[in-house]
Amino acid sequence: MLNRLDASVYGLGIIPNLLVTLEVVGRKSGKLITFPLALTTLNNERYLVSMLGENTNWVQNVRAASGKAVIHSGGHESIRLEDVPVEQRAPILKAYLQRALGARPHIPVSKDAPITEFEKIAANYPVFLIVKA
Repeated sequence: MLNRLDASVYGLGIIPNLLVTLEVVGRKSGKLITFPLALTTLNNERYLVSMLGENTNWVQNVRAASGKAVIHSGGHESIRLEDVPVEQRAPILKAYLQRALGARPHIPVSKDAPITEFEKIAANYPVFLIVKA
């Protein structure tokens, strides 16, 4: 229920380029499912990170939908999410922890840790590149 409330608020675009609502077709129900997420930008690319790891519903739904999704943040944008290879995730994870305050308790590395620390945990946290559909 809290995720639904957050998804509604995030989708309003109150804090654009940070808080978004991801909308994806549910892999089991076939219904549109929404998730509140923090968006990360690095080197002019946008990313979504799963702070809870591989086994989250939104990650599984995105993969089942071949990356097809919509993000809402004051408007809506049809997108495709592409898995970022593990070896490229560390700097994105670091940038994510700099912005997503709520993620810090879920990722066992300090936001100020060196990249080598993020490399050690990168395989545990899916990262998706946002590509315009």
